[in-house]
Amino acid sequence: MNLKNVEFKIVDFSDLEGKVVKNIKMDDEGDTQEITFEMNSGETYMMYHDQDCCEHVRVEEIIGGELKDLIGEQILSATESSNATDDVVIQSRTYTFYLIATINHTLNIRWLGESNGYYSESVSFAELVPKSKVN
Repeated sequence: MNLKNVEFKIVDFSDLEGKVVKNIKMDDEGDTQEITFEMNSGETYMMYHDQDCCEHVRVEEIIGGELKDLIGEQILSATESSNATDDVVIQSRTYTFYLIATINHTLNIRWLGESNGYYSESVSFAELVPKSKVN
């Protein structure tokens, strides 16, 4: 999908519930990481972080299997949770957990954000809507 022709509509991660995954991929080129979810119903979603100068946010671990395990599966539950800690060296660290459950698999995608405490460490989740459909 050409990202120049889409609008990023921020939605709840739980919007995945009830949908069947057609394709899923993780792009970790350069400094950014993105996970794209294509659904059988036609929607495309992206999990990402807009990197700024002085923070680093990345997928640290996928627990319970691989992203490809979700292909062809209906998502029964999609939940997000996070916690933040302060560290003497890094100053700020935020873990964000994305738990996805299907009838056959449960995956936990763990993102880690680190900064000096001034910059965002959050992960965004958006539906990619073609600009021709945005009013």
